[in-house]
Amino acid sequence: MRCDCHIHMVLDGADWKSAIAAHRNGPDESLIRARLARYRDLGFTYLREGGDRWGVGARARELAPEYGICYRTPLAPLCKAGHYGSFIGTKYENLKEYAAIVSGLRAQGADFVKIMISGLMDFDRFGVLTEDGLDPAEIRELIHIAHEEGFAVMAHANGAGTVEAAADAGVDSIEHGAYLNDEALSAMAERGTVWVPTLSTIGNLRGRGRFDEAAVGQILASAAENVRRFAKLGGLLAPGTDAGAWAVPHGSLTEYELLEEIFGPETEKILHRGIGEIQRKFS
Repeated sequence: MRCDCHIHMVLDGADWKSAIAAHRNGPDESLIRARLARYRDLGFTYLREGGDRWGVGARARELAPEYGICYRTPLAPLCKAGHYGSFIGTKYENLKEYAAIVSGLRAQGADFVKIMISGLMDFDRFGVLTEDGLDPAEIRELIHIAHEEGFAVMAHANGAGTVEAAADAGVDSIEHGAYLNDEALSAMAERGTVWVPTLSTIGNLRGRGRFDEAAVGQILASAAENVRRFAKLGGLLAPGTDAGAWAVPHGSLTEYELLEEIFGPETEKILHRGIGEIQRKFS
């Protein structure tokens, strides 16, 4: 049984604009079915979405049982206006508007809430993010509001301070998690936060010529070391490729391969707990 705990069915791993355009008149069922078939053929039985605002993930969830796949989606991720995520998510201006959106998600069929609370890695410059995270007090309130509505919370988060703030607020999973320190790793481990490090988004860049190769190597080495340290703390890890991101095709096995480079024969045992917690919290 394989799991991918972070995918974007709407994206294709090559060109995000054209990938989204393919669904602008409604989800393209032929594309969705082809991707689900590939996941099935590779032995995937559980997929967790990062979401989109065109209903592609929602349609994939409807079709997934035909392929023997359990599929979970937040519908669209939620991002603060003026910050990262607006290309794929639903924007909110303030906490009042965010709360109103979250309160309607159950009726719309969301399985959980996904929040975008930081920028991305700058793959040309080690240690640099495209933007800082949201204020810790705001992060705490975003998570509190979603939990009050009965939702688990998946957070796109990079940077030690942002991840520590989210973990301290009780976030259920951290996605990506670049450039963490001891405090952030300990906060996640102590709070039972599941970390989905999406190493594929870094590892798959190697040798492609798009980004500075030395920087990519440093970023991957840093992420791998933090994953290793987190596991030693007893932290919960789960595999997620961020499939659909550039150079990460649907059905990629690279996340398992990269984790096996770190943990060797212990990989399955280490991931078992995290996968189980993801499936329990995000059901």
